[in-house]
Amino acid sequence: MSGFSPAWLTLREPYDQAARSNVVLAALQEAFAARPEIAVTDLGCGTGATLRALALLLPPRQHWRLVDNDDALLAAARDVAPAGAETIKLDLAQQLETALDDAGDLVTMSALLDLISAPWLDRLVAGLVRLDRPLYAALSYDGRVVMAPESRHDVTVIAAVNRHQLTDKGFGPALGPGAAEAAAEAFRRAGFAVVEDRSDWRFATGDREIQMAMIDGWAQAASEMGVAPSTLAEWRGARRDYVSAGRSTMRVGHIDFFARPASMLRR
Repeated sequence: MSGFSPAWLTLREPYDQAARSNVVLAALQEAFAARPEIAVTDLGCGTGATLRALALLLPPRQHWRLVDNDDALLAAARDVAPAGAETIKLDLAQQLETALDDAGDLVTMSALLDLISAPWLDRLVAGLVRLDRPLYAALSYDGRVVMAPESRHDVTVIAAVNRHQLTDKGFGPALGPGAAEAAAEAFRRAGFAVVEDRSDWRFATGDREIQMAMIDGWAQAASEMGVAPSTLAEWRGARRDYVSAGRSTMRVGHIDFFARPASMLRR
């Protein structure tokens, strides 16, 4: 999605791959285990990380449609995508239904649900009900952050970050930390079977670069929500000092789920 740089997506990808729930991945793999081929549409593809995460788990013959609205991200995805993969530029806020028109056998997304609005979620559910297709949705931020050692203002800053997550990210007021729970429940109400599990990022003391990036990003978001500059300067300085000293660890909460329509359960 527009607004996320290839450099940031490259930095986070190994942590995303380590965090993806094996429980949810096993359910996805089992659902397609008997098939020789599969067509996948990945919404908000970024640089193609979801393709790389799933390729070895899905049937050997695969066709991927990688959908995003950012030229730089699509170019990065195209550079590393396997032969036959398509990159498609669409504004998912306005053109979701177009993206789903030729969705194939499976729709996927990673780190997208927490950006979307309740009306957009309704459109997604309605589209997949109409198509009778499953959804794999990974790495949705759920608002849980644990940092050690603790520092003054941690609670204030993360509360502001979570309020920022509810602001418009291009789809209308975002569901933010409640997105995965809301989406899973919406699919259950629509008759889908849902397997869900936590997929938290875990940053150890040596993971300095991504921790510094998280601190800076959180400080910017909290600033936009009105947290005082003096508070943020004190908080950011303390947290960066912990990282530089090799003392800081972080756990950032995410949720994965796989939603299957009833027709897949009867096969």
